Amino acid sequence: MTLSAGTRLGPYEIVSPLGAGGMGEVWRAKDTRLEREVAIKILPADFAANVQFKARFEREAKTISQLNHPNVCTLFDVGEAVIPTSGARRDLLSADSSPASRDRNDGSATTDGVTINFLIMELIEGESLADRLLKGALPLELVLRHGAEIASALDAAHRQGIVHRDLKPGNVMLTKSGAKLLDFGLAKSGPLLSSTSSVSQLADNPTEHKPLTEQGTILGTFQYMAPEQLEGQDADARTDIFAFGAVLYEMATGRRAFQGKNKTSLIAAIVSSTPTPLSEIAPLTPPALDHVIKKCLAKDADDRWQSIRDVADQLAWIGEAGSKAGEAAPVLAKRKTKLRVAWGLHAATALVTLAATLGVVQAMKQPPRVVRSTLLPPDKTNFDSMSGVLALSPDGRRAAFVAGGDDGKKMLWVRSLDALTAQPLAGTDGASFPFWSPDSRFIAFYSGGKLRKVDANGGPPQAICDAQSGRGGAWNAEGRILFTPTPTDVLYRVPAAGGKPVAVTVLDPKHDETSHRHPSFLPDGIHFLFLIEAGDKTDDPESGFGLWIGSLESKEKTRLLSTNSSARYSRTGHVLFLRDRTLVAQRFDAKSLKLEGDAVPVAENIARTLRWETPFSVSDTGLLAFQAGASSDLSTLLLVARDGKELKAFGKQADYRSPALSNDGRYIAASLVDQATGKADIWVLDVERGTSTRLTFDPADEMAPIWSPDDRYIYFTSRRQGKGDIFRKQSSGIGAEEVVLADPEWSMLMSLTADGKFGGVMTQNVPGKTEWDISLLNVDERKSMVLLQTPFSELNPKLSRDGKWLAYNASESGRAEVYVQRLDGEGGKWQISTDGGTRPRWSRDERELVFLSPDSKLMVVDMALGSIFKASVPRLFMDPGIRPALGYQYDLPDDGSFVLVNRAVDQAVVEPVTLVQNWTEGLGK
Repeated sequence: MTLSAGTRLGPYEIVSPLGAGGMGEVWRAKDTRLEREVAIKILPADFAANVQFKARFEREAKTISQLNHPNVCTLFDVGEAVIPTSGARRDLLSADSSPASRDRNDGSATTDGVTINFLIMELIEGESLADRLLKGALPLELVLRHGAEIASALDAAHRQGIVHRDLKPGNVMLTKSGAKLLDFGLAKSGPLLSSTSSVSQLADNPTEHKPLTEQGTILGTFQYMAPEQLEGQDADARTDIFAFGAVLYEMATGRRAFQGKNKTSLIAAIVSSTPTPLSEIAPLTPPALDHVIKKCLAKDADDRWQSIRDVADQLAWIGEAGSKAGEAAPVLAKRKTKLRVAWGLHAATALVTLAATLGVVQAMKQPPRVVRSTLLPPDKTNFDSMSGVLALSPDGRRAAFVAGGDDGKKMLWVRSLDALTAQPLAGTDGASFPFWSPDSRFIAFYSGGKLRKVDANGGPPQAICDAQSGRGGAWNAEGRILFTPTPTDVLYRVPAAGGKPVAVTVLDPKHDETSHRHPSFLPDGIHFLFLIEAGDKTDDPESGFGLWIGSLESKEKTRLLSTNSSARYSRTGHVLFLRDRTLVAQRFDAKSLKLEGDAVPVAENIARTLRWETPFSVSDTGLLAFQAGASSDLSTLLLVARDGKELKAFGKQADYRSPALSNDGRYIAASLVDQATGKADIWVLDVERGTSTRLTFDPADEMAPIWSPDDRYIYFTSRRQGKGDIFRKQSSGIGAEEVVLADPEWSMLMSLTADGKFGGVMTQNVPGKTEWDISLLNVDERKSMVLLQTPFSELNPKLSRDGKWLAYNASESGRAEVYVQRLDGEGGKWQISTDGGTRPRWSRDERELVFLSPDSKLMVVDMALGSIFKASVPRLFMDPGIRPALGYQYDLPDDGSFVLVNRAVDQAVVEPVTLVQNWTEGLGK
């Protein structure tokens, strides 16, 4: 019977439909007593009409409800209600209506209506295994993990004397916490085949034109039935083991174990035929798994595994032993005169190098196949896409990536592609942008303000040189590393053994260049590709973001093409880069250093973080890795108490930068990046009302908002006239923007004094100079004077309210540290941080100075600003999970009791990394 939203079944209120099948309809509902969402399954009317079935069903339901297992869908309640027919009273189904009251004839209730029998179950959010299998086979790691979970759930039921009898992919849900098994023991003899049904009766039915796994179809249930079920014999736990083997087979191969053109041939296949061995479909599958499945699918129940727990133990052992669980499975010959080698790349199994593959292909005189697979992050972690996603070793045997857990901590992991698990590398906390040595022995990465390297097999990391916040790197056969130490710097070279970095490239102010990053060596080890970040000048084809060719032997460079993506050279003779969110490949002559032909799409919907970061990797052996999915450039603004408790979130998820809290605490100004255009504008968020208002509308980027002391104006930096000038606009949005300071180079206002007359500005005053200086801005006169100018970078100037003190960070010690300096003529300068620090900010009462540590934690120092300066030892303020991006990503209110934080959004569904072997074979197809 079809229900409608709002219908009440006792205390349960129908919300919306979830699905339907042979066992009835399933609805989302609300338990009005406990204020929780549940799932209601409405049983078919013929079940309710059978007295024996009802009695048995209620008895089994009581037993099932006592199952307490993480991989079993919990049964909460069993009930019966009457749906009134036309003219019957709707209040019969109120929360206090009971069967006894419905039987009364005193006028307050009526028996007119349809009796509904229902189950109340746990509401599970996720994807059914049947839906997942429509996309193909699962990675071996997930086959073993989910297989063990399903087996464990069956074991818990079998120990209670419960046999499932309808195990199939449609009755398994895949959730964040693992697999969940549904519909335990709802029908003793099976939902669609009674013990008195005959095979001949079923075979007479016409063939269904629906997928055999579709929930509720006869073929969908037959697909996983044991021979004894089809023959009408009594079923026991071994019947579930047969069905489990069929499900496990389908998970591993993407194919159903038994197939037929009609019901007769399907039943014949189940009773008499043997499924195609796993070794032929997926040659690299561990032989032990093939053995486990074959024994599950034995026709005679006595020949099967006798306990599902034994099966679970076998799967656990295979997971530990990896591809070496048993001897290598042979590849069966399809023809007598020609051996067909079907290399199946599986993310959790052995990865054969391209050289070996090409040797086999040449011997067999067959073209290589394009084979795709997926690579998942370690259990309870996510890929940290803001840190470079993944780097394949040149020999194609291992992958290095950065992954983090719910605690916000991230580190470097290494996965051998012939193993089932990844290994964390000790001492790599806070790692980002890994890249390999050409011999695939070492991994270079950034952490703690340093460029470091670590043996891929483990061991203590070694510091190579200072690099506060690097952006990509490359390592040539001569042991020289190219890297970018900060997001606003040029490329440097340094010996892999360590030493002093030497600049290789120079910024070109004529073309508004602001950064050189993400190098990729070409075959000669001298020339390299790299990305130039630059201002957009549509009237100059040499300006804007672009891919260039540089050389270790000269400062000269050649523009190759326009793109805002990093690029990689492949030994296949291609350059790979992004166009929007499509990964493309274009032929490249490494001798003439010129592109050939047109760019050809390789993969679509590539996930992007910052618009110029690296979303893909390629090995020297023809293996390609990339991550697809939605852009992860999303963050959320929230208030976090000093004890780490989240107090309140603001606005929708978006690409926020540099949030600033108004002095009265009522508004937040932030730079918000449009996901379609990549351009940033200033927006104002109302803290109490939750509304957002756009303040700037120029096509150029607007960034780094600063509130005036009276909150009347918002100052910001805009690139509309050049690299970056300082503007201001009334925070109400009324009126036009005013130019406060125009500068031929970069100028960014970072702070204002309490009277609003002076500001601390970081600027690049020398054309082509990568270092930043600090200037003092006279707001009324629209002029600035240099305060600090050294061969090093001085950044993030924060003036005290009276303008007598300046906090900033500088790199004069070899890494970024926070300093405080007097500006009142008395002199004096003190280093505040002791182990690296950036982006200092005074508390509003100036009794504390907060700054950001190299691992993105907030540190605090107690201050005494007077004739005698005093500062305490830095201590942890909080670890609020600040988004790793340019600019300030936090702000402090007047009393310092909480922090405004810009936090990267955790993706609810983490896209796996896709691996593609022989990817060039798919070009143009």
